[in-house]
Amino acid sequence: MQFRTGYELIYSFPQPTPMILVVNIHASRTGDIVVPDILQTEPSVPITAYHDGFGNYCHRVLAPPGRLRLTASGVVNDSGRPDESIFEAGQHTVQDLPEDTLVFLLGSRYCETDLLSGTAWQLFANTVPGYSRVQAICDFVHNHIVFNYQNARSTRTAAQAFNERTGVCRDYAHLAVTFCRCMNIPARYCTGYLSDTGTPPPYAVGDFAAWFEAYIGGRWHLFDPRNNTPRIGRILMARGRDASDVAIATTFGPNILEKFTVWTEELAG
Repeated sequence: MQFRTGYELIYSFPQPTPMILVVNIHASRTGDIVVPDILQTEPSVPITAYHDGFGNYCHRVLAPPGRLRLTASGVVNDSGRPDESIFEAGQHTVQDLPEDTLVFLLGSRYCETDLLSGTAWQLFANTVPGYSRVQAICDFVHNHIVFNYQNARSTRTAAQAFNERTGVCRDYAHLAVTFCRCMNIPARYCTGYLSDTGTPPPYAVGDFAAWFEAYIGGRWHLFDPRNNTPRIGRILMARGRDASDVAIATTFGPNILEKFTVWTEELAG
């Protein structure tokens, strides 16, 4: 199975403005890429690339005054299988965790472990450690938050999502990540494309999706508290501590986002 993925972003800038962009398919899917998702700009501007501390592929541009169009379109091979579920994956003690997972136990910008630790232990102390515990967290978050695009807010934290009980996929991911970390399970935030393949219509307007990965059973496992069911056609773009590490665009100056379009389309085979 193949998917065409891509985006079109149009910004307006009153002055030259530096930007950091995280808009490419993750290196872990390099072997699946049929048509590379090469970033293009209108007007043409110099682009430099680098990998950040989490291994994400990033671009730097200096946006000129006026309108700037950013776009890319690629084709990716996919197994066509739903997300994997490994129910026997067990939980590690903290002393047995690999060093590179420890940063994902700590609080971060949107994941306030200090504020939610007591709540997490009250809710999940009696769950079975490992996969079952992470799934119990996903079940709770899925049922606790009501999805509503109209209530999206870029500053909403996990604690606020817990109290307000509303939000979008990033809020589900932040709250689940925070609960996992409170329960001594390393968890990292993920963003990327997610197709509607295998789901009934009507379909929502295209957008980037958020989910997370938990380190159990000796490796990272994918969980999606927003949908809370295995999905087909999930294509990773970036991972980090929370949304602040994997923002699609970080701008260092005033701007207006005039257009935002994302697509993940299954190609006929």
